[in-house]
Amino acid sequence: MANRDSERGGGGKQNSINNNNNNNNYIYDESSSDTHWTSWLVPLIVVANLAVFIAVMFVNDCPKKIIGPNKACVARFLGRFSFQPLRENPLFGPSSSTLERMGALEWGKVVHEHQGWRLVTCMWLHAGILHLLTNMLSLIFIGIRLEQQFGFIRVGLIYLISGLGGSILSSLFLQESISVGASGALFGLLGAMLSELLTNWTIYANKAAALFTLLFIIAINLGLGLLPRVDNFAHIGGFITGFCLGFILLVRPQHGWESSRTNASLTKRKYSIYQYVLFIVAVLLLVVCLTVGSVMLFKGENGNKHCKWCHRLSCFPTSKWTC
Repeated sequence: MANRDSERGGGGKQNSINNNNNNNNYIYDESSSDTHWTSWLVPLIVVANLAVFIAVMFVNDCPKKIIGPNKACVARFLGRFSFQPLRENPLFGPSSSTLERMGALEWGKVVHEHQGWRLVTCMWLHAGILHLLTNMLSLIFIGIRLEQQFGFIRVGLIYLISGLGGSILSSLFLQESISVGASGALFGLLGAMLSELLTNWTIYANKAAALFTLLFIIAINLGLGLLPRVDNFAHIGGFITGFCLGFILLVRPQHGWESSRTNASLTKRKYSIYQYVLFIVAVLLLVVCLTVGSVMLFKGENGNKHCKWCHRLSCFPTSKWTC
């Protein structure tokens, strides 16, 4: 950004699942056990983000660069890890120049200096300690459960590809500011949760309640993205990418029962026709969106020229603030 930072804020076997298990939203009509994965990737991502933030603050070294009583660093007792003055960064973090140097997303450097790696590195940077804690708590709440149910490979792919999708859309529309944060990847996990609910609809109990709760959480978070200093384009791009990936990576086989007078036996598990349709549509949509977005980005296109009102999706001006 020109004068501000845009933050993206936002092995073992499982025992048989029965209809009285109130600790899981997934109630299956099956007696056999499903694989229940041990979550290690999500905690590792959290640790990596914390380590990167510490490294950024070490490089920032506020006391060495800020001199004078009117521009005092915050929490100077932390030494070189102290924060920038709140007037410069109210999120208790480093300066914009430090974030830019460490790999923040900046359109000019991506397009004109061929630094496409910033589309990925920006996912591991945060504008401040408040920004970091908010995102990591959200990641723990959302990601651990998904990883336990679907494994680290699928959740890791959704996280990384969604973050990339968020970065691409952000670069197309926010070309005069820098952007950092894992919120695009987090919204990808939310989008994947929604598509997973839709594609595995028949094995859910309390379908309406689960759908309403998830839509409410998504709406609240997207609504917060309309506030200043928040990169809602990263949220939207990550959500759309994750929504498509959910239909591709989080599909569960459907199944039914064959009843007899004495017992009931589970038929062979198989996928439904609508799951195949959603899978194909999602693959095509994902490939087209990422390809078109990437081509537009590296050709230097400005998304705002093709959509005159889209800028309001990231910051909606009111009498209380300006964008």
